[in-house]
Amino acid sequence: MQVAVAEERLSLAEQAYRVLCDRLVTLEIAPGTPINDEQVAAELGVGRTPVREALKRLETDRLVVSFPRRGTFASEVQITDLGHLTEVRHRLEPLAADCAARRASARDRAVLGELLEELDAAAGGEVRELIALDLRLHRALYAATANPFLQDTLVRYDNLATRVWCLFLDRLPGLAGHVGEHGPLVRAVLAGDGERAADLAAEHVERFETTIRSLL
Repeated sequence: MQVAVAEERLSLAEQAYRVLCDRLVTLEIAPGTPINDEQVAAELGVGRTPVREALKRLETDRLVVSFPRRGTFASEVQITDLGHLTEVRHRLEPLAADCAARRASARDRAVLGELLEELDAAAGGEVRELIALDLRLHRALYAATANPFLQDTLVRYDNLATRVWCLFLDRLPGLAGHVGEHGPLVRAVLAGDGERAADLAAEHVERFETTIRSLL
């Protein structure tokens, strides 16, 4: 598979990072799977150096782990981390929602508006499409905060939380409903209602943990 033409302007390392990151987050690359940089480079149509750079970033993100003389592997999903993830996200997700409502640029609003239209039409969508839409919604909301440090932090934590979610996909009820919870949140952001957006973000994080724990 060649990297999408739409991302040609990105560095090769960034292209490789984005492709691998999404595959790891959605468990398309299963936990524990060895990752061979030469094979990945050939598949993506890039050199091994950009792939190695991408893997270093992914290790920092806790999505891969490297062992001397053994190689690089997709990291295991640690259910015991759920409480720690929720503790951080419960603080930061409402902050991000409030910031997005107050600071979203015209471009941010256009992106969120388009995603909202996709969300309204996604009720009967395929599971993988819903997961991809969920990731795009979160990332668009984080980008709208106009705070790159908050954005980077929350993308990493959302990636780890999504891995936990994907681990239970076959047992999770109402996936479309879970993704659909973003509708009121995005509308609150677009309306500039930071307080309501923050409350909805907090409820979403709480409901996520409650749902996962009910399956343990």
